[in-house]
Amino acid sequence: MGDIRRRGAVALGVTGLVAPLTLALGAAPAQAASCTTQAGPYQKQVEKFLGRPVDGRQSTADCRAIQAFQNKHGITPNIGYAGPVTWGVMDLMNKQKAVGSDPNKAGKCPTDKGRIACVNLTLQISWIQDGSRLVYGPVPVRTGRNGYETRTGLKKIYWRDIDHVSTIYNVPMPYSQFFDGGQAFHSVNLSMWNPPGSHGCVNMTTTTAKKYWSLLKNGDDVFVYGRKPGT
Repeated sequence: MGDIRRRGAVALGVTGLVAPLTLALGAAPAQAASCTTQAGPYQKQVEKFLGRPVDGRQSTADCRAIQAFQNKHGITPNIGYAGPVTWGVMDLMNKQKAVGSDPNKAGKCPTDKGRIACVNLTLQISWIQDGSRLVYGPVPVRTGRNGYETRTGLKKIYWRDIDHVSTIYNVPMPYSQFFDGGQAFHSVNLSMWNPPGSHGCVNMTTTTAKKYWSLLKNGDDVFVYGRKPGT
């Protein structure tokens, strides 16, 4: 998130309306760290998620597989320990995949607003619907961390800046679409599961942010609900 510095707004046309939930940018690899020989409290769950033999015992191969997952998603410490943060990310991924192609099954995002972008903080997913018709998604997103929570409720996109730069954090926020104060949809060069979260914005992959840019406009509704794990 950040306040406003305009550099222009050029809409990009993007074809196709379906994106797999599992698409996300990997975080930059962390520096090599030593691998722990200690089994973690979520050893079996993590082994199952990674397709490793489920025996609850830490092996060198287990540790390397866990460490690779931690490096990909920016989880620290990245020593291959099957702890609560690592399992929490994996568990969230499982829940996201279980949503399938019906993210609004519970009917929590309004269907009487026409084109609307929905954000489920609990599952860390977003999608665009038109009435009850799913237009795009669901896709994983990265919302506000504890103390910087993405605010809930019905909002509207009020300003768009394709090359925005935050003057608070001095970081680029490509494809920014602001819907609540300094909070916006925008792309980041991070894994969508990189903890602990954003400073309030709804982070997206570049692919997703481009799609949102092409499908939304000023005045379109945004509905944010739920609660991000850990906040």
